[in-house]
Amino acid sequence: MMSRKKKAGDVQADQWVLIAPETLKDDAKKPSGKTLFAKLRSPLTEKGTMFLFINSTQQICELKAFQEEYRSWFIGQTVQQDGRLLYATPVDPLFLVLYYLIKADKEQGKFQPAEQIVVDEDFPSCNLLLQCTQVEQSLHHVTEEKEIGSKKFYKYSKEKTLAWLKKKVDQTVKVLKTTEVSVGGTSNLSNFCYLSFLTEDYLRYAHGLISEYIAEELRTELSKYLNLPDISSPTPEPPTKKRKISDKPVEAEEDYTKFNSSSTKKTNSKMTAAQKSLAKVDKTGMKNISSFFSPKGKSKK
Repeated sequence: MMSRKKKAGDVQADQWVLIAPETLKDDAKKPSGKTLFAKLRSPLTEKGTMFLFINSTQQICELKAFQEEYRSWFIGQTVQQDGRLLYATPVDPLFLVLYYLIKADKEQGKFQPAEQIVVDEDFPSCNLLLQCTQVEQSLHHVTEEKEIGSKKFYKYSKEKTLAWLKKKVDQTVKVLKTTEVSVGGTSNLSNFCYLSFLTEDYLRYAHGLISEYIAEELRTELSKYLNLPDISSPTPEPPTKKRKISDKPVEAEEDYTKFNSSSTKKTNSKMTAAQKSLAKVDKTGMKNISSFFSPKGKSKK
């Protein structure tokens, strides 16, 4: 990387730095019209997001960008002004199809062919999703199916979808635990005293990752399906830490006022035998100990 300063004619606007799966190498050697970038609708935001279709493996990747200010790339003998680092993250295409299944169920509520469900005037490239073998093989996980002749018809099933999403969450939790990813308040997992808290942390974290690819309404339903507690309500304190509610001020467990010089606490009136003997001594002509520390008077000349 380098500064964004450049000379005229050095910028190549049609090239970027991309981190992608190894499988893209084969497609790069043999370019085809089926390995391409396409803008599709995000299930969460419903806005356009760039995706990469890798033909050789029938894989779909979401494009994300890491960007810092004032960065450029040296690419060969050129300087690329766009200093973003793009990386392609594999995504299950069924997440993208799920948006259209839910939409069709709300509008039509009937069985339809997949090509009539996955339709989007704003993002016409969505029909590429149906060309993925993974979508065809996975539709039964989130739909009810009917087959008439050689034609299949589909209808969204919330029950099946929640069960499928739970499997996704469980798989993610398993990976998080295997790789020892810290998802709670501490990085040392051995410090956790309560296994239930640890499991909930993993479950909630995995739920958050999966929720990046589903609509807000389905996200809430999945949270209930997983029996995740509502984090908006305060967690009750353990019984040992609770204090009784009363009109009296809470008292400190130790009396710190005993260290104050102005304390009005009475001392014990009983005297020891040594103190009684000292009291009987004739103190005539004796100076008080404080007199030895008082300022000396000025001597007269």
